[in-house]
Amino acid sequence: MTPEEVLSHPPRILTQAQRESYFEGGYLLLESIIPKDIVENLRRTTEEMVDRTRSIAKSDAVWDLEPGHSADSPRLRRLSSPVDHHPYYWEYCSQSLLGDIVADLVGPDVKFHHSKLNFKWAKGGTEVKWHQDIQFWPHTNYSPLTVGTYIYDCDMDQGPLGVIPGSHKGELFYQFDDAGNWTGCLSDEDLEKVDVSKAVYLPGPAGSLTIHNCRTVHGSKLNESPNGRPLLLYAFSSADAMPYTGNPIRSPHDQSIIRGKRALMAHHDPRPCWLPPDWSGGYGSIFTYQQGETKAAPALTM
Repeated sequence: MTPEEVLSHPPRILTQAQRESYFEGGYLLLESIIPKDIVENLRRTTEEMVDRTRSIAKSDAVWDLEPGHSADSPRLRRLSSPVDHHPYYWEYCSQSLLGDIVADLVGPDVKFHHSKLNFKWAKGGTEVKWHQDIQFWPHTNYSPLTVGTYIYDCDMDQGPLGVIPGSHKGELFYQFDDAGNWTGCLSDEDLEKVDVSKAVYLPGPAGSLTIHNCRTVHGSKLNESPNGRPLLLYAFSSADAMPYTGNPIRSPHDQSIIRGKRALMAHHDPRPCWLPPDWSGGYGSIFTYQQGETKAAPALTM
């Protein structure tokens, strides 16, 4: 659906002004919108998941560990596809007001794509460099968005999500290095085209949501505080957005319709999209690629 078509539907949760702000700026911050009982359930679920990592010594397809991780002192970067590892993550994704909020921004028919939990551990949690999402998992249109839930309070010292307002309307950047290796972030040369001085950071109390469009340039700084910043992330799209390539964090729930009905016709945005590496051989995480720890398959020959 086009933004005009989305806005023609009555909102379920958001105000019309909030919807218009999202389409203009490419992001939203909804403070303390998730009920406290749900936040408490997410905390208990996440604590249970962290306890499971005490027996893990190295990163794998599920867990991306921070340097210094140990059984006595876990340090984590990411849990990939949390909806596959605890039923409450999927319950929250599919049955809470999350789906209604997304429907206000992509249209009444909402499709799930993937999930992840980025921990941003205390005292040194890794930065996420400036990047755009859609090059990781291109679709036939640019409705996909990512919703982040702050499970605990997040202030500026904890590395909140940062966005470049309006960048979703600009260039789609080639996130490979000069040798054709996937980096998952903007090059220094491309960063000169982005006015990072206009970055808006999105701290918020527990239960706040961050929302950004798949084309929006975004990232987050190092966590220098004594408190972690777990951010639970879900990617959704309109039902008429069809993936061009394999899902790097594929779940059995991939392509599940969580609101409305499946599409009978794909919507194609005329603007082209860069293709990612072939993820069929496995996917590390954005951290491993941005930090140069993992080399993906090379880019397609230009």
